[in-house]
Amino acid sequence: MSQLNGHVDNDLREEDTIDLTQYWQTIRPYLWRVFGLATLVSILVTLVVLSITPQYTATATILIEADQAKVLSIEEVYGLDSSRDEYFQTQYEILKSRQIAQKVVEKLKLYQQPTFDPEYKNNQPGYISKGIKSIKAALLDALSFLPQDEVEIPTEEQILAARKRFAVDKFIGAFQVNPVSKTQLVNLSYEHESAQLAALIANTVGEVYIENYLQAKLDMTAKATTWLNDSLQGLRIKLDTTEKNLSDFYEREQLVNIKGIVGLASDELQQLSELLLEAQGSLKRTETIYQQVNTANVDIATLAALPEVLNDLSIQDVKRAQLTAQSRVSELSKVYGPKHPKMITANAELDSIGTSLVNQIKVLVKGINTEYVNALAKVKVLKSDVEKAKQEYRKLSKLDNERKTLQREVDINQQLYNTFFTRLKETGELGGFESANARILDEAIPPKYPSKPKKGLIIAVAFLFSFGLGVFLVLTLDGLNSGIRSVDDVEKKLGQRMLGIIPWQEHDKKKNMALRLFFDAKQHMFGEAVRTLRTSLQLLNMNKPAKTILVTSSAPKEGKSTVSINLAFAMGQLNTVLLIDTDLRRPSLASQFSLPGFQPGLANLITGTHTIEECVVTDEVSGIDLICAGTLPHNPQELLASDAFVRLIKGLKDKYDQIVMDSAPTQAVSDAIIVSQVCDSVVYVVKSDSTSVKMINNGLSRFIQTGHRVDGVVLNQVDMKKAKKSGQYTGYYDQYGYQRDSTALKST
Repeated sequence: MSQLNGHVDNDLREEDTIDLTQYWQTIRPYLWRVFGLATLVSILVTLVVLSITPQYTATATILIEADQAKVLSIEEVYGLDSSRDEYFQTQYEILKSRQIAQKVVEKLKLYQQPTFDPEYKNNQPGYISKGIKSIKAALLDALSFLPQDEVEIPTEEQILAARKRFAVDKFIGAFQVNPVSKTQLVNLSYEHESAQLAALIANTVGEVYIENYLQAKLDMTAKATTWLNDSLQGLRIKLDTTEKNLSDFYEREQLVNIKGIVGLASDELQQLSELLLEAQGSLKRTETIYQQVNTANVDIATLAALPEVLNDLSIQDVKRAQLTAQSRVSELSKVYGPKHPKMITANAELDSIGTSLVNQIKVLVKGINTEYVNALAKVKVLKSDVEKAKQEYRKLSKLDNERKTLQREVDINQQLYNTFFTRLKETGELGGFESANARILDEAIPPKYPSKPKKGLIIAVAFLFSFGLGVFLVLTLDGLNSGIRSVDDVEKKLGQRMLGIIPWQEHDKKKNMALRLFFDAKQHMFGEAVRTLRTSLQLLNMNKPAKTILVTSSAPKEGKSTVSINLAFAMGQLNTVLLIDTDLRRPSLASQFSLPGFQPGLANLITGTHTIEECVVTDEVSGIDLICAGTLPHNPQELLASDAFVRLIKGLKDKYDQIVMDSAPTQAVSDAIIVSQVCDSVVYVVKSDSTSVKMINNGLSRFIQTGHRVDGVVLNQVDMKKAKKSGQYTGYYDQYGYQRDSTALKST
């Protein structure tokens, strides 16, 4: 198991490492074929390139101005902003537009040029054009038997229009616009088979572009002028209408200065409002006194005690006079009696003053009532006046608003009219000023050398590409082939040693190969290959000679029986050898040695129906003994796994120096694994360039899993012609002298 893990680790390490030597070994046998393919393709490409008409590219350079000459503010009318990147991108697209192409074609009459004729390629001399004409003629002849519909013959105008469309399409296909990075320069390139015409077209494109811009500018100016004139007429009518409406308003309302009248009305209303407020305040004060004075059951004393009465100056004078009279009566009463004339006079004066006080109070109360009535009437009058002033002010304000609306319409229409009139004057002034947005910086000159085809480059690329394709195909085919073909494959892909290489021998595939080819002196290489295998086994098992050797393979038809027989022949030249057919399912040794079908063999010995003497057959030519499979049993695996088989092999070891066992393939059944338990050495036969690596590794791993060592691999049926060309086995065969009989294969 550890050997298997080590083998897997080695494979992983090898996958991580690119072995260029291995690739070279794979490519080397096919190197001349790859060179031949590359050369053939290069020749064909050369013929095609030589038949291509050279094309010349002429380039003119123009400068597109970022800031154009600004006259007044007409840019606002055009709506162009030359400072933005979109402006330059737009100019590039205009240069590539069909409109420019059509104008160039019309200006130079390119549709009359032979090279712009749709049939130009067919009219050219040369084998390609002749071939195209021949194909067309053949097709027309082949289809001549079909019913022909009536075809409408185009008019001269239609033909001319079609030629112009073709010329425009061809012009667009050969024209290129290439802006110079981080500049305002643009390269205009045209490709044509005529250097002079290419230069002429490139220069004409620049001229047409500038003329097209100026014409577009003039057209835009004319359109703007027309539109402004039409707009001015409408604005003039609107302005006249609004002015008339304003005039009619003044005349209808009989107004001179509505703004002043509204101001006077506003001031009057404000003054009346202030008077009304004062009158209402006075009324409130008078109303309070009035209510106190006119309260029911009020007497003179109460009225006299009112603050409004007490504060009255006339009342105060009477009060002072009354106090004086009372003081005098009081003084006289102390001197005189009540009937004294002075007392009577003093009392009469006091009574007169009291009567005067009452009269004054009554007069004052009457005045208060009168004042209240007057204040009430004044408030009423002022309220009426304020209401009338408000109505008048609202009326005047409404008229003023209407005036403002009419005046605003007049002002707006006047402003629009003035603006459009100014733009019209500006546009008219600009109409005669032609300012181009570009100028030709460098005119195109006829080139001396064609721009394409790059003949040398195309041929070199074709050679390299075809060579690389050939290498790719070789490596791909090699990668798809999972077989074993060399010593390196055995060591790297299988992790096993190479015991020997058996060359392929030509023979009838329906029949077995000649049995005793090993003894044929003409097949020296084959015989030496078998002897090399014998020597490898002897050297490998020098310390402990392998008496029993198992020969097996992954699948049938890999030549394991041939290897077993010839290995037994080679060992029989030195020792006593027994060859046993342990394939009890599809045995082949009996038929190859022309033994009868009833010949007893290994199965009979294991079951004990026959003795060894009855089963052993001696080959007179080679001197080896042979035990065929015998009667085919229904349980071959049980027989091989029995103790009887082990005892049989043990007894035969004592009698023979070496025993070679031909077993069944490992992928078909497990018989070989069982037989290997009684063998000292295992030889694994692999058919060259046939059996997949995966299948071989699966077979080898089965021996490793059972703990049995595989001595090595025999690569069988190797095509020595391919091996000689590839050099895969040159050193191997030189070491053993195989090359000195390199003609042996031809004689078979």
